Amino acid sequence: MTQGQIFMAFFRIGMLGYGGGPASIPLIHKEVVEKYKWMKDEEFSDILAMGNTLPGPIATKMAGYIGYRVAGTAGMLNAIAASVVPTVVLMIVLLVSLASFREYPWVQGMTNGVLPVVGVMLAVLTWQFFTKSREGLGLGWSLLLVILSALLITALGLHPAFVIAGLLLFVFLKRTKGGGDA
Repeated sequence: MTQGQIFMAFFRIGMLGYGGGPASIPLIHKEVVEKYKWMKDEEFSDILAMGNTLPGPIATKMAGYIGYRVAGTAGMLNAIAASVVPTVVLMIVLLVSLASFREYPWVQGMTNGVLPVVGVMLAVLTWQFFTKSREGLGLGWSLLLVILSALLITALGLHPAFVIAGLLLFVFLKRTKGGGDA
């Protein structure tokens, strides 16, 4: 297991994994289990399950763990760098290219056309989160927390991270005081 193999395995994944983490998982499996045989299917499944429970991009988390398991800290850093470098380079090239064309009407039209779609996607995601919250906390608490969060973030300018931390603390304390019936 050389550092070169680790780098090439995760570089290929970073280059070919279009569509985000879920699209990268079969590529990671192909490199790690089938090609280099660094682990068996069962261990890969365990890593995948654990990685899905943690926040952040799944491909990067898996690269970090697999790199560490194969070659220690240096392997971890190598695998993470190899999986991230293609995206960083492509984003820089793309943004520099688009910045030079941003004054053209067709680029402005593309941007204006994408914004409503992103807005709808965020609205759908918000509704799904609200529905899930309503199932766990009830309609009254969910509405109160939505309104309070909106006021804290928009009216007072409080950073969303502080609001999220406060809400997590609130739910934790509510659950503790209520005997776990939240």
